[in-house]
Amino acid sequence: MHWFFLFLLLPATVWASALDRPPMRGLVLWALLLLAVLVRETARAIAASFFSLGVRSVLLLPTGGLLSYASLEAETRAGERAIQRGMALVGPLANLLFALMVGGFVLTISPGVNLLGVPWVSPSNLLRAMVWVNLLLAALNFLPAWPLDGGRLARGEMVRGAGSSVRLLPGRMQALVRMSFWIAVALITYGVVSLNAWVMMAGLGVLLGAQVERQGLLPERETDATRVGEVMLTDYSILPASATLEDAMMQARHTLQDVFPVVRGGNMVGAVGRQGILEALAANGNGYVQGIMTRTFQTAHAEDGLMETLNRAVGGQNGNSLQIVPVVEGEAVVGILTPQHLQRSLGLIPRRLARSGRAAAEDETD
Repeated sequence: MHWFFLFLLLPATVWASALDRPPMRGLVLWALLLLAVLVRETARAIAASFFSLGVRSVLLLPTGGLLSYASLEAETRAGERAIQRGMALVGPLANLLFALMVGGFVLTISPGVNLLGVPWVSPSNLLRAMVWVNLLLAALNFLPAWPLDGGRLARGEMVRGAGSSVRLLPGRMQALVRMSFWIAVALITYGVVSLNAWVMMAGLGVLLGAQVERQGLLPERETDATRVGEVMLTDYSILPASATLEDAMMQARHTLQDVFPVVRGGNMVGAVGRQGILEALAANGNGYVQGIMTRTFQTAHAEDGLMETLNRAVGGQNGNSLQIVPVVEGEAVVGILTPQHLQRSLGLIPRRLARSGRAAAEDETD
C-alpha cells in the first residue's frame, strides 16, 4: 500500500469530526475506499490469471493498483493489444457491478436511503458512500490519463506492430503523459476551487501513479536483474557531425542499424535516424548531419538494470520519437541501445530465462 493511501486516514477522520460525527466514521469511509480498490484489483488479478500473466505484486493507490509482473515475458504479453484492453476494462466493470449489487442490497434492507442524495460520499451516510465510491472509482479510471485504465486504453491505440505484438511510439507516449499531467492538474484545481477533497485526491493519485511507474518504483521483478551490458549493441556505425546527409545515407545503406550516434572529436554529441536522413534529403536536399541530429539523450552504464534504463529513457525523450541510449564507461561510449536492437533483444530474453530455468531444474533433479 502506498503511503498516500495511508495518509488519507487523517483527513477522513478530521472530516468526520468536522461534521460532528465520530472519527470512527471517517475510518470506515477510508475502509470503503480500500474495499473498492480491492474489488477492482481482485478482478484484475483474476483477469491476469485468465491471460496467464504472472503477477508479482500490486501497489495500492487510491485510484487503483499498479501491477508488477513476475517475468519479462509476462510484462511483454501484458502489452499486447487485446490483453491490454481486457485488463483496462475489467477493473471499472468490476466496480460498476459491485456498486449495482450494493445499491440493490441497500434499497432492499433500507428503502429509506436516498442513493441519489448529495453529498454522494460523506461520513454522514456510509451506505450511500459505499455505492458512490465504487461508481466514482470506475468513472475516474475511464479518464484518458496515464496510468489509469483509460490511459492504458489510449496507450493501446498508440502502438504499432504486426499481429498482436505491439511497439509503442515514444512521441505519442510522451503526448499521453503530458495530457495525463494536465488532466491531473485540472482535477486538483477543480477540487481546490470547489472545496471537493475527493476530486483533489483523485488528481493527486493520478500524479503519484504516473510518478511511480515512470521512476520504476514498483517492486523489482526477477528479470530486472538483466543488465544493459547484456543486450547493448557493441558493433555499430557512427556518423561524424560534419558528414553530409548524402554521405550518411550511403553509409546507412550498408548496415541494418536504424539509429546512429553522431560524434565530434571522439565525443557523442547527438543521434540521427535513418528515416530522419531520408526525410531531410527529400525536403531540403543535401545538408549536414549536425543540422538534423537530436541533441538530447539519456546515458546508461553497462551494470545498470535494463528496465530501469528503459523507464528513464522513455521519460527523458521530451516527446521525441527517436530513441538512442549510449552506454558509457567513464567518458567513452562502449555500446548503444536502439529501438530496433532492443526489440530483438527483449524477444530473446524470455527464451534465455526459460532455458536457464530448465537447466536449473535439471541440475536439481540430478
